[in-house]
Amino acid sequence: MIRRLIMVLLLTVIGVTVQAQHYKYIDSTRICGIDNYKKQVKANANKQLVEIVKYIPSVVLDIRYATANNFMHRRMYPQAKAYARLPVVLALQQVEADLKTRGLGLKIFDAYRPYAITVKFYETTADTNFVAKPWFGSKHNRGCAIDLTLIDLKSGKELDMPTGFDSFSKKASANYPGASPLQIANRELLKTIMHAHGFTVLPTEWWHYDFDGWRDYQLLDIPFTAL
Repeated sequence: MIRRLIMVLLLTVIGVTVQAQHYKYIDSTRICGIDNYKKQVKANANKQLVEIVKYIPSVVLDIRYATANNFMHRRMYPQAKAYARLPVVLALQQVEADLKTRGLGLKIFDAYRPYAITVKFYETTADTNFVAKPWFGSKHNRGCAIDLTLIDLKSGKELDMPTGFDSFSKKASANYPGASPLQIANRELLKTIMHAHGFTVLPTEWWHYDFDGWRDYQLLDIPFTAL
């Protein structure tokens, strides 16, 4: 009986410790963990993170942070999956439908990103032109940012863009003027279609789009394995 009581007390302490997560750069009350997230979703279904391919089966995934092919040179995600808030994914459905009429589609490199990963990015590469400031968090942490590019549906190949994904150079700017005419045309086509469906490009990264309603969503630190 005493042993069982001690075990219950230990589990309670562990549970409290997990819930009372402290963060180095930000007040922990600004970060939503799994318990608060579930409460929010119960009150408002639009708060839920949904797996993008379940709503848009035709989308192509190239989740770089689930591989070592990224600027960190190591695997950051345990699963090659892409999640976003429900309204974000519904808007992406419209983007994909629009692109399909042009023989094009989307390839997604990243979507929802746990806050803890943003901290690791910053502590490895503190270039805030390309890495989010952890004291503010990222739109990715809100489930409201998508990193993507265009593909040709017949060939499956990416359209030519000024740089590859996660290029830390001035050529990655959403308005870089020195790219080839074809690269600029492809970049501007992506920008036009995304803007038409409620997304705004990040000025320093042609591939990064924020959902216009991102302010309605809290920063999240929920691991992929809990989704």
